[in-house]
Amino acid sequence: MLVIEDLQVELAGKVILNHIDLEIGPGETHVLFGPNGSGKTSLLMTIMGYPQYHVKKGKIYFKGEDITHMPINERAALGIGMSYQRPPTIHGLKTRQIVHICARHKIDVEELARRVNFQDFLDRDVNDGFSGGEIKRSELVQLMAQDPDLMLFDEPESGVDMENISLVGRTIAMLLQKDFNELMATQKSKMQKKMERTKMGLIITHTGYILDYVAADKGQVLYDGYLSCVSNPREILNCISKSGYEECVRCIIGES
Repeated sequence: MLVIEDLQVELAGKVILNHIDLEIGPGETHVLFGPNGSGKTSLLMTIMGYPQYHVKKGKIYFKGEDITHMPINERAALGIGMSYQRPPTIHGLKTRQIVHICARHKIDVEELARRVNFQDFLDRDVNDGFSGGEIKRSELVQLMAQDPDLMLFDEPESGVDMENISLVGRTIAMLLQKDFNELMATQKSKMQKKMERTKMGLIITHTGYILDYVAADKGQVLYDGYLSCVSNPREILNCISKSGYEECVRCIIGES
């Protein structure tokens, strides 16, 4: 469903991503780790199609279609959605209006907002005076309206207090057709559920809190512009916590 081949990306004249190969199949969720400035957000923005992220080399395919140079609006219509770490405030545009703009199908805005306790914010300007948790819930309502097939999450735990992290995590699991209870299921049950799922996710995380709510299939480390390894997300998180990113990358590459 999403295939990236030997991707090289340049921003403001500087190469920021090199030799990126990535494949996410139907029903899969990948978690992306990496230090600040390693290129994680740049990778998501490139997949989403922001023109300042110039693809110098390589290809991006989605649903079998070459989207390497496709504009953002066409990628969104094809089924790619993104939740941003720091989305802008938009004065003069009500949250209710942007949710309707995002919708691919007929929706009940009030019902979507109710799922994340967001009803009282629909008639306020987008993100105007919102707390970190309120911004995340606004992003989730927009994603629910869009109902994309591939969802990109840039640090969904960032700026979210402990009261909201559970709600955010459970909503992301719902959007991705995943459930933390799968972690306790038998391997056979997990495979059956995986076959039934179609939604895909790529999640950037520093803390790993999202793993308490979303049963991720693979973890990957982006380090210094290179996608360095693929492993169990919990194992990668433990390695990073104990030894840091550089040692984690060296260790995992050495074992593979």
